[in-house]
Amino acid sequence: MTAYDAIVLAGGAAKRLGGADKPGLRVGGRALLDRVLAACADAGTTVVVGDRRPTVRAVTWAREEPHGGGPLAALGAGVRHTSAEQVLVLSADLPFLGADTVRALRDASGPGAGVDGALCTDEDGRDQPLVAVYRAEPLRRELALLAAEHGGLGGLPLRLLTHELTLRRVSAGPLASFDCDTWEDIASARARIREHGTVLDEWITAVKDELGIDLDVDTGLLLDLARDAAHGVARPAAPLTTFLVGYAAAKASGDGGGPEAVAEAARKAAALALRWADEDESP
Repeated sequence: MTAYDAIVLAGGAAKRLGGADKPGLRVGGRALLDRVLAACADAGTTVVVGDRRPTVRAVTWAREEPHGGGPLAALGAGVRHTSAEQVLVLSADLPFLGADTVRALRDASGPGAGVDGALCTDEDGRDQPLVAVYRAEPLRRELALLAAEHGGLGGLPLRLLTHELTLRRVSAGPLASFDCDTWEDIASARARIREHGTVLDEWITAVKDELGIDLDVDTGLLLDLARDAAHGVARPAAPLTTFLVGYAAAKASGDGGGPEAVAEAARKAAALALRWADEDESP
């Protein structure tokens, strides 16, 4: 696929949140903005339009003129820092956006697609122009025409842009475009994060971000190891063994290891736990 750049709109007054710093609100232990940045980690350039703040990865900062001028003004400020043929545009309040949705949008608007871009639709079929990929040339053209016609982009609604573009609709997962506009939305997102089927993956991702670790973790492998250590040795052996596996993998990584080093250390420790347990069963 061709390279793409990303623009994340992180300004706005968050009036329905009482003026709270919405991009900095945490869901699953991670700031909303950082969750969005994780979904587009492979972008060539990522521009965040909003106030500077610590982020999980390096970004380019921009600010709309005038401040608080709305999404079109923010988009105009961000697009000046991009150079790729595809531009991913996201709001900063999407806790469940994933890289799979980004790929689907890029596929739908790629070379030869015959469209100016692709945007998500929510469960009710409503367009989500801030979960979208636009081709750079028509995006720049229409922004320039709107600015010339209205004397600037400040205060203009997004529909003035999308009505002029040929866009393909992409129906992503039910939560892909879920955004947090109210405290009820924040509470709902936090509750969903803790659901049984996703809580471990969310927790592992949060820990990796907190520790600055970029490593694929085979959760099932480590859980099996913890089970074998707990059952075959003693309950406290489970966390201690997984810690030692991580330490061994970190040492091996200095010699070119990585996920393979974790798997190999876990395999050795699991085999040891099974041998230990076998001794208890021997006559």
